[in-house]
Amino acid sequence: MSPRKPPGSVLVVDGANVVGARPDGWWKDRAGAARRLHEELLVADVDQDVVVLVLEGQAKAGVRAGRDAHVRTVHAARDGDAAIVEEARRAVEAGSRVVVVTADRALDARVHGVGATTMSPTWLLSRL
Repeated sequence: MSPRKPPGSVLVVDGANVVGARPDGWWKDRAGAARRLHEELLVADVDQDVVVLVLEGQAKAGVRAGRDAHVRTVHAARDGDAAIVEEARRAVEAGSRVVVVTADRALDARVHGVGATTMSPTWLLSRL
């Protein structure tokens, strides 16, 4: 019997928060901004095995829900924060090391409560 592969690591991205950290006119085309972020995440220099991009509102029109290579896009049913916390909780419970990218202080506290750590959008943007 071979040893089990240790759980991987997961990066959960607050799409609205990361897109909003760049004053590049994203508010004029939220779907386009989400699509650009998704494309950048596909080639980003991050250590995590899986990247989960959580989108809400108009941004959902820019990227279909589902998996592309190591990036999985989730469309929030209602609010993005609840979807981010749920994604982080599930990954932690599965044994993964989870990092959530957000600058939202309330969300930061919520994901720490489920066992995830956080990094800032600036941290992620420097790797795109």
